Amino acid sequence: MSNDRITQLQLYDAFIRRKKLTFAISVVATIVIALFAVSAGSLDIPIPEVIKSLFGKGEPQSQIAVMGIRLPRVVAAIIVGATLAVSGAVMQCVLQNPLASASTIGVSQGAAFGAALGIIVFGGGVVNSDSAATAVSINNPYIVTICAFVCGSLSTGVVILLSQFKKDLGPGGLILAGVALSSLFTGCSTLLQYFADETKISAVVFWTFGNLGSAGWTELLILAVVLFASLAYFLLNRWNYNAMESGADTAKSLGVNTRAVILISMAICSLAAAVAVSFVGIISFVGLVAPHIMRRFVGNDYRYLIPCSAVAGALLLILADTFGRLIIAPVILPIGAITSFLGAPLFLYLLFRGFKSNG
Repeated sequence: MSNDRITQLQLYDAFIRRKKLTFAISVVATIVIALFAVSAGSLDIPIPEVIKSLFGKGEPQSQIAVMGIRLPRVVAAIIVGATLAVSGAVMQCVLQNPLASASTIGVSQGAAFGAALGIIVFGGGVVNSDSAATAVSINNPYIVTICAFVCGSLSTGVVILLSQFKKDLGPGGLILAGVALSSLFTGCSTLLQYFADETKISAVVFWTFGNLGSAGWTELLILAVVLFASLAYFLLNRWNYNAMESGADTAKSLGVNTRAVILISMAICSLAAAVAVSFVGIISFVGLVAPHIMRRFVGNDYRYLIPCSAVAGALLLILADTFGRLIIAPVILPIGAITSFLGAPLFLYLLFRGFKSNG
């Protein structure tokens, strides 16, 4: 074997080791930040006490705080962040658009309309005024969740049907269809709120803020099943996504049924995102930001980009939620507002990078 060949293999091995190291570091960072998130709050619990509480050996007060309040919230951040990030990474691949995410094809807007429908029409929201500060809550969360999921999934169904009736509708056409549906759902939500009373409007606004504390262990189990099922499909198709990164024609020449991969992947991405959003409300930009961060470290190799994006999404959402809980404690800032601040810098980055590449 020639020296050049040996050098190339060594460089490739080093490149693969760097990707694996990135994944390992991300996992460790997520675990550390998750432990800190569980320990920090109005009641400071030392991390050793948190670990004891996880095994049922902590103080009664610590166990209530950890197992009943903080741990479900952190687990929700991990699962929802991973779901949105993985969905975003796959959407960006199959649609060949760096700005693709659940919001791009109208999933989030459809879910918001569904939640408004459940709250306003089916009476799922209420305002409690039993304290000095008026508290808004959802008194029938399952109605709201089901309506949000159905309407979020409806957006995907419409996009897929359009692609079936119009065979030459490419990835760009799917994006435009999603933008149109987003505008339609936003308009419908606005009309619903226009005719609703102040109590129901407050409940709708509260839901759209996003709330990781609204998911209990039953909901988390459902979210976990959806995440692992979608992850399994995406990882099984990782080589197809790698082929599609070189363009649809190249992928077809390699034997990839690009149309089937696009439609099935879009359906799974959208349904997974719809489930996540329907349980915790609108959480923007995680599905957009996390994959782009990891592309800086592992490139577009979907063998590593998919699991790394999942970990990055979980880490980002834990950090955002912890920041929202602690920055002006005991007030908890809405998680949707915190994650939205991540979007503007990335949009500007992609915009200017695009102009630079076209210049």
